[in-house]
Amino acid sequence: MAPTSFRILKTLALSAVASLAVVACGGGGGGGNGNLASDQTLNFPILGDFGTLDPATADAETDQEIQQNFQDGLVRFDANLNIVPDLATAVPSASSDGLTYTFNLRKDVTFSNGDTFTSKDVLFSWNRAAAYQGAYATNLSAIQGYDTVAKNKKAGKDLEALLEANDPSVTMGGLTAPDPYTVQVKLSQPAGWFMTAIALSGSTGWIVDQKAIKNDPDNWWSNPATAIGTGPFKMVSYTPKQSVEFDAVANWWGSPKPTLTKVKIDISVTNASTAITKYEQGGYDIVGYGGYSNLPVADILRIKNTSNESAQLLLHPKVRSYWVSFNMVHDASRQAGGPFLLSGGDKAKNLRLAFALAVDKNALVQTVCQGIVCTPATGGLIPPTLIGHMDSVDPLSKFDAAQAKTLLQQNGGASAVAGLKYAYDPENPLNVATAQFLQAQWQQNLGVHVDLLPVAHSPFIKARLKGDYVLSRDGWQADYNHPQDWFDNLWGTKLGCPDAGCSTGYTTKAYDDLQAKADAEPLDQAKADYAKLNQMLIDDVVYIPLYYSVGAFLIKPYVKGAGTNSFFDNFWNGISIQSH
Repeated sequence: MAPTSFRILKTLALSAVASLAVVACGGGGGGGNGNLASDQTLNFPILGDFGTLDPATADAETDQEIQQNFQDGLVRFDANLNIVPDLATAVPSASSDGLTYTFNLRKDVTFSNGDTFTSKDVLFSWNRAAAYQGAYATNLSAIQGYDTVAKNKKAGKDLEALLEANDPSVTMGGLTAPDPYTVQVKLSQPAGWFMTAIALSGSTGWIVDQKAIKNDPDNWWSNPATAIGTGPFKMVSYTPKQSVEFDAVANWWGSPKPTLTKVKIDISVTNASTAITKYEQGGYDIVGYGGYSNLPVADILRIKNTSNESAQLLLHPKVRSYWVSFNMVHDASRQAGGPFLLSGGDKAKNLRLAFALAVDKNALVQTVCQGIVCTPATGGLIPPTLIGHMDSVDPLSKFDAAQAKTLLQQNGGASAVAGLKYAYDPENPLNVATAQFLQAQWQQNLGVHVDLLPVAHSPFIKARLKGDYVLSRDGWQADYNHPQDWFDNLWGTKLGCPDAGCSTGYTTKAYDDLQAKADAEPLDQAKADYAKLNQMLIDDVVYIPLYYSVGAFLIKPYVKGAGTNSFFDNFWNGISIQSH
């Protein structure tokens, strides 16, 4: 099985902000070290405390944006989203049969406490992550022996003792260390996505120090004395829900060496508008870093029209998409059922298409996002910056009120869809505005009244994944730039979801078979098969595309090297504070 990530549980709570292009340049371009300020301290807020900084269990963007600056993997993504060596000396290629990767490790790496990094740390970290069965554990699922470790789910001090003893119940047979600076990985089957998955920052491919965490394996990351990594910064203080500070690591082994000496992160502010006000008053150098680029539309509009601030605004495409999901599960004994079931044949498909064509997506973006913080999802659900985005226009993104009305009338009329409810979580204001817009469009263009069902985030997620809603708000934030991350995690038969298709229940043998074929292929070869999977979703009208997101950042002109790509913030060791 390809990996199933529950990052969806986190990303659905995020505000939707996206665009197809950078629409403004922020003040954080270029990393020159011309006129450095004497105080090389970077200050910014995150609008909520960490969930965890342990790569075995982390799944939130905020956590991972921080982890990428004090922890490392064998490989990672660079600013251009290429996979590059990190703790490994080079990015290995798979063997001719696609089953073996051999990593040669750097010999000059130390943890921030001085411990030497060796292959033993890789085996410990990856086996530990597989045993914990956190959100990204299945990024390791292609390795031989993963299933055994996953079934024997362990955590805490019991796990630490078993790992210390190399107990086979918690060690993957396909993960071995021929010597202190070589790691060999044998897969149970070819997996073209494997290298991409382990490069994901702050997740199960990243390395921890066994000595540092052994006495407090669950909370080691929250104590500066044990929050040890191999990265260019180290934690020096942490007060939950208040603040955290990181210092540059003296004589760090990597490159470029940090110019910043300290990074101060405020965790006490939980409102984005409040954070923006403090930024404008000089209290922060950046707003939007750390996974909180979902700035309010009203604030962005005001700043765009403020001459001395507009140049500090950076809007950049992100990797979030939002859509409406239909409940298509045909096992009515387990699910809510409804008019959109996959087993309903052409009638149900035509009803799904009617609901899709009845929504004016361009008008939605203008109404909900002011044409700034989101753009219509016209090229399929994979955003335009990612591999797998459709070059042609997704027919489900079209607006055709007349055809929608005709399809409805030809397939049972309004009575066929009576009593519908659209479920969404109201924590994000854009979700509320979107729900209201959809309700109005279906009423105006179909003559169908759909009740709105706001549900608090946590119970909404649980019920949606169980398939309890006939119509529901859906969304996904890519973990890495590979189509597998979408097609495995959202549709088809797989391990990990409470029902066999997550929110939609869309499972067909044709989809599953092609998905398995694509997952095993090298990316260049797999692209065509993933495109066919995309077409299956369109042909079966599995979703109503809504919009892509864009991140919004405020960056002071004197902060050089700060910025973002589609996935993550620029690394701290490339940032400097200029005289101002």
